[in-house]
Amino acid sequence: MTLRPRRSALFLPASNARAIEKARGLPCDVVILDLEDAVAPAQKVAARDAAVAAVRAGGFGARELVVRVNGSDTEWGAGDLAALGRSGVAAVLLPKVGDADTLHRARARLGDGPALWAMIESCDGVLALREIAAAAPATGLAALVIGPNDLARELRCRPGADRAPLWPILGQVVLAARAAGLVALDGVINTLDDLDAIAAECRQGRDWGFDGKTLIHPAQIAPANDAFGPTAAEIAAACVLADAFIGREDDGAIRIDGRMVERLHLEAARRTLALAEAIAARN
Repeated sequence: MTLRPRRSALFLPASNARAIEKARGLPCDVVILDLEDAVAPAQKVAARDAAVAAVRAGGFGARELVVRVNGSDTEWGAGDLAALGRSGVAAVLLPKVGDADTLHRARARLGDGPALWAMIESCDGVLALREIAAAAPATGLAALVIGPNDLARELRCRPGADRAPLWPILGQVVLAARAAGLVALDGVINTLDDLDAIAAECRQGRDWGFDGKTLIHPAQIAPANDAFGPTAAEIAAACVLADAFIGREDDGAIRIDGRMVERLHLEAARRTLALAEAIAARN
């Protein structure tokens, strides 16, 4: 089993050359160059050119490089996709995906190039999750990403520290991603200085089943990496379980330390070990 860690996915403005250079040395798993929310209208075209130049220049090492484009309903969306199709970027993140047609149109403009990631940040997107996920094989969709700020605005809800108003949507996004074999990334937290609050929300996202979290500041990387990576105790337990099944691969269930474990637990253990190995290799 080969896994790619996506514990921490850091957004940064594609218009900020200094931030891009700094990102080449940060310990995040994913770098997302943003052409949308973080870039003023007057800078959109220059930011697009900068993003393409950064992708072609490389230097990001094992970090997965993604570009978030402007929406298809803006004057910059089509140009963003046309510029990125042959750039060599790993994935293009589409904002405010509300239906599967958005994915098909983006794929047609990109050609056979980068994978698609879809931001679920509107009521339409949540209601269309099934069709969006089902379009993955035909469109190259690889990940679903929560957009909590836009969701809260549309819903007119007021998420507190526990994000309770968004719980139904968090669960639906993870469910849709798992059913389609996609990556699921939790949304950003706007807190910058309270590391305990950041760590708590990262752990919450992990407990919901997300693979990682999108971030807006380098200070958030360490809490995300800690939360979404297996602990030493989890790795040790996975080793014990995997070793116990050696020579007993045909057994449906076995006894370990006074409890019964089944093959589904073995698969989970193997995934934990594969993720730990991938993180160690990346580091």
